[in-house]
Amino acid sequence: MDNLLRPFAGQLVNHSSLVSVLSDYSAPNFKIHRWLGEEVLLAVKKGLYVVSPKKSNVPVALPLVANQLYGPSYVSLEYALYFYGMIPERVAQITCVTTKRAKTFQNALGRFSYQKLPVSYYQSGIDYVKSSDTVAFMMASPEKALCDWLVLTPNLKIYSVKALKSLLLNDLRLDASFLVSLNSKKVREVANNIKKSKLLNLLADLLEQTQC
Repeated sequence: MDNLLRPFAGQLVNHSSLVSVLSDYSAPNFKIHRWLGEEVLLAVKKGLYVVSPKKSNVPVALPLVANQLYGPSYVSLEYALYFYGMIPERVAQITCVTTKRAKTFQNALGRFSYQKLPVSYYQSGIDYVKSSDTVAFMMASPEKALCDWLVLTPNLKIYSVKALKSLLLNDLRLDASFLVSLNSKKVREVANNIKKSKLLNLLADLLEQTQC
């Protein structure tokens, strides 16, 4: 890998930063194009890149990429639940929530999907997760990720704590130990800002019953 790219390993880098480190080159864009052709540099979107983790041996935090790819947004739903160890299955795409229209992106790093929720609901329950000394990203708290999944799953007809528990443990395959660790007050705070408040308050009731 070109030594000029080593400082950017594991980071997102924009076009102007690349041009800056190539100031001694008469045709910096040609060099960038060559890096892309050699797959040393991977395009996230127009003007935004990452150094290939296969070439640098430095992983790229996909949640960080998701934040920068389309925003405002935070990582949530199945990807966040898997990240926290709440569900067992590895998730094929990075699932996110945004206040803008729903959208899906496919690039060299994977598939990124975004679902829309209202601003009043969006703002609560977002954590700033630090994965290393230099990398941090916006992700739903465990409580918010579960709330988001319930709110955005279509055609849910859940009217009792018992039915909700069956859905979470059997369909979502949620680790039952998390029902003890999640904070019901955080769930009720989120419930105040969405039309599906009854469903989320059922979740809070389930957590409180489990923790008794």
